[in-house]
Amino acid sequence: MNIHPQFIGREGAREYAVIPIEEFRELAEALEDYRDLQALRAAKVDEAQSETRTLTSVIDELGLDKAR
Repeated sequence: MNIHPQFIGREGAREYAVIPIEEFRELAEALEDYRDLQALRAAKVDEAQSETRTLTSVIDELGLDKAR
């Protein structure tokens, strides 16, 4: 991705950067993808640390009839 900013300054210092709308959309999408990836990685860590149980143990605990 190439970004082509135009800068707006005040008193000789760059104060704002303006980019074409299509570049902004690409940048926003890339940021959203990155945030989604972070959330996925966090969810995988949580899942790996969570307790798991078999279906049979849940059925037994709830006293459900296995024949159904």
